[in-house]
Amino acid sequence: MEKQRFAGQLEQATSPDGAVNLKVLEGLVVDVYEHAERDRRSADQAIRLLAAELEQATAKLERAAHHDPLTDLPNRRAFNERLTEAIDEANADNARFAIICVDFDRFKEVNSIFGHATADKLLQKLASRLKIAARDAFVARLGGDDFSIIVTGSVQPAASEELATHIQDLVSDGFNIDGKVIRTALSFGIAIYPQDGLDAETLMINADAALSRAKRDGRGSLRFFEAEMDKQQRERTTLQHELGSAIERNELKLFYQPLARIDGEIVGFEALLRWEHEVRGRIAPNVFIPLAEDNGMIIPIGAWVLKEACRQAASWSNKLTVAINLSPVQFHYSDLPAQVLAILLETGLAPHRLELEITEGVLVNDFERAIGTLRRLKALGVSIAMDDFGTGYSSLRYLQAFPFDKIKVDKSFIDQLDENLQSQAIIRAVVGLAHGLALPVLAEGVETAGQLEFLKREGCDEVQGYLIGRPLPIDNYSEIVGIASPPVRRAAMAG
Repeated sequence: MEKQRFAGQLEQATSPDGAVNLKVLEGLVVDVYEHAERDRRSADQAIRLLAAELEQATAKLERAAHHDPLTDLPNRRAFNERLTEAIDEANADNARFAIICVDFDRFKEVNSIFGHATADKLLQKLASRLKIAARDAFVARLGGDDFSIIVTGSVQPAASEELATHIQDLVSDGFNIDGKVIRTALSFGIAIYPQDGLDAETLMINADAALSRAKRDGRGSLRFFEAEMDKQQRERTTLQHELGSAIERNELKLFYQPLARIDGEIVGFEALLRWEHEVRGRIAPNVFIPLAEDNGMIIPIGAWVLKEACRQAASWSNKLTVAINLSPVQFHYSDLPAQVLAILLETGLAPHRLELEITEGVLVNDFERAIGTLRRLKALGVSIAMDDFGTGYSSLRYLQAFPFDKIKVDKSFIDQLDENLQSQAIIRAVVGLAHGLALPVLAEGVETAGQLEFLKREGCDEVQGYLIGRPLPIDNYSEIVGIASPPVRRAAMAG
């Protein structure tokens, strides 16, 4: 519009023969100059406003890049930067400082039972208490329920131990969230600079190793890093690497343990994995299965297990069932139902002969997704059993949420049957509950005649354990399963 107006004024200032009206032209020049000044002031003001907005946006982005949005604590990036500074400061002052790794005990179960919203509020409340307890120490949330604290300017290790104890005291009364009191404990792993590492990566690895030891030792534990932990960590890393090629080296062996009715009739077998290392000898499943879950190797191992166990069971002329344990990791990193269907079609095993065993850990990590996967598996015609029943406090909820085909009572309850009245009462209650839900009950770890007689009196349906049969290669049970000669064995899942 302004350009059109100026063009009209210029046309008025000139005549058709080229003569110039100086008065009109002078007015045009003044008008253009005033407009230019006005525009410049507007532009300067706009630039100043834009600069202020950009400065605010940059500050917000900088904060977002260095802070956790849920708890408003510094995040992993900010923690790593502060840790580098702490190392430089300690070197300049010839000082020591500590890293404390903090972890909620059984946080995933809390998440599953009370829901994600409550779990988030729990993390926020913990973050608030950590900030109160830490005072001048640097507190960060690294992700999930993992928090870390950098403690500088104090005498170590006394100051870090005192702080961890103080934090534990602050959470001992639990957290009141929406009228619910949630009680939990914290585990602590502590590494000291420079004795436990001269760089940030080593310090964090060693603090995490101390935390892992604390969690293994029991809820609410605190452990300082020790050189032996480093040795164990290197051993774990080596085993994980060797596990990656164990199948190719033919070191994974398939063993079977009989599953029997209470009257002694064998109705199936549970497939169990054994690792026969060419140098180390036999490595226990409770050692290498967690390693496989940690590094993701459980996915190819689990697929191999399903295929080999189903292939072998399909060769039995006596149509007994085969039970296979599933890792929680398999539920979250593969399309398990499609995988099971493909294996059943390839091996020719009838779906009703396959029993998949899960523990509560499958349901704790992502309840809705796990239930959906279980329903798809059940739709294939396979059976689903709840293994290690009674070892967690969510079992009853899970029984209500999904129609399991069987529950297996954990061995820890069977071990004490002969002399422990509480164990007897628990077994009696579990059997009554299961029968009320029309579910058969299998007792694991039956090793004595006395245990078997008690289970018979209480109406237990099935048993498994050394009294019935030990885990052995399938050729040891060739007459029971009906095979003329043992098939080639490769691998199977651990139990």
